[in-house]
Amino acid sequence: QVQLVESGGGLVQAGGSLRLSCAVSGRTLRIDALGWYRQAPGNQRELVATITTSGSTNYADSVKGRFTISRDNAKNTGYLQMNSLKPEDTAVYYCNVGVAHPYSSRLSLIPTGYWGQGTQVTVSS
Repeated sequence: QVQLVESGGGLVQAGGSLRLSCAVSGRTLRIDALGWYRQAPGNQRELVATITTSGSTNYADSVKGRFTISRDNAKNTGYLQMNSLKPEDTAVYYCNVGVAHPYSSRLSLIPTGYWGQGTQVTVSS
C-alpha cells in the first residue's frame, strides 16, 4: 500500500516562499514519476508540477518560473519549492507518484489511486 504524507504548508504573505515535502512509502520513488497537485475550494484538483524518473520537470503555466519540483530518491521524498507566492496559489496541495514518460515535455502523470491528507497553503494579500 502506498502512503503519501505532505507537509510544509502554512500561512504566508504574498511574495513569500514555502517548501513542501512529500514522504513516500510503499513505493520506490526512483522508479516513479512524482507530481504535485492542488485543489482550491470549489475547484477541481489540478496538476501543477511533475518530475520524471529522468529528472525532466514540467509545470503548469500558472506556476512556471515560481515553483520548483525536486526529488531525493535516497530519502524517498519529493519537494515543491514555491516562491513569489500569490493569493491565487491558496489551496490544499497533494503529491502523488505514478507513470509519466521519462523525457516528456508535457505536464502529465498517471497517479496511483492513493492520496494523502494534503497540506494547506494560504497566501494572504
